[in-house]
Amino acid sequence: MAERPLGELLRHARQRLAGAGIADAAFDARLLVEHFSGTTRSDAIASPDRPVAQVAEIEAALDRRIAGEPVHRILGYRDFYGMRLSLSTETLEPRPDTETLVDAVLPFVHATAVRESVCRILDLGTGTGAIALALVTQEPKAEAIGVDVSEDALATAAANAEALGVSSRFSAKKSNWFAEIQGRYHLIVSNPPYISTSEIEDLQNEVRNFDPRRALDGGPDGLEPYRMIASGAGRHLEEGGLIGLEIGHDQRHDVTVIFEQAGYHLSAHYKDLGGNDRVLVFSC
Repeated sequence: MAERPLGELLRHARQRLAGAGIADAAFDARLLVEHFSGTTRSDAIASPDRPVAQVAEIEAALDRRIAGEPVHRILGYRDFYGMRLSLSTETLEPRPDTETLVDAVLPFVHATAVRESVCRILDLGTGTGAIALALVTQEPKAEAIGVDVSEDALATAAANAEALGVSSRFSAKKSNWFAEIQGRYHLIVSNPPYISTSEIEDLQNEVRNFDPRRALDGGPDGLEPYRMIASGAGRHLEEGGLIGLEIGHDQRHDVTVIFEQAGYHLSAHYKDLGGNDRVLVFSC
């Protein structure tokens, strides 16, 4: 395809997405055009006549977006807690709600690092490594192991750690929850699958069709991963340690009961930016 001026291409992309009913057409169009053309928002303002050669690549990306693929899947990355994290087919997109979990446990990580000169973190179901990597980038004395059953996810998390310059303090380990884990940790964190199996088909198409199902499916009632964590954490949690969990908006009571029955105490709970229950923190 022939070159097109940047400003014209942005308008075209916006119109294509809007015409297809994409809710955030202008934003998604800008992200896709900038990414595939190597331009910035400043370029669009200062040099709208700048020729863009990557027209075919942009049109292909627009086709994918119109077909329902989430914009960050097309880009191949998602920004999270000030980090740019690569995605893969077997990782969830880290979303802003999960930053609530990082905010909830980060003061404990800092305090533990001061007191113990290290804070050891275990991130169960690490995916892109988002939670663990946010914590180790924010606390230079933190060390984390990211656990997943997916080789693809583990490779992605390790690559993200390398890109962030923290691979010396982050390791990716294949394990089905605690099965291959040894040692004790000051903090155990997880954003586990918590959608009930029967509700998977009711999710938005962008989630149901593009997020990995095993990162979504929490079993018949959506609570099976919490039972696994509650039953196994005691063998790996330091005295005085914490467990920080992301939950579904209606799971606060049920997850609290699971952990209280396992001998833990709910020490804090947090809502996300939408006002929904999102994070529970348990102590020994």
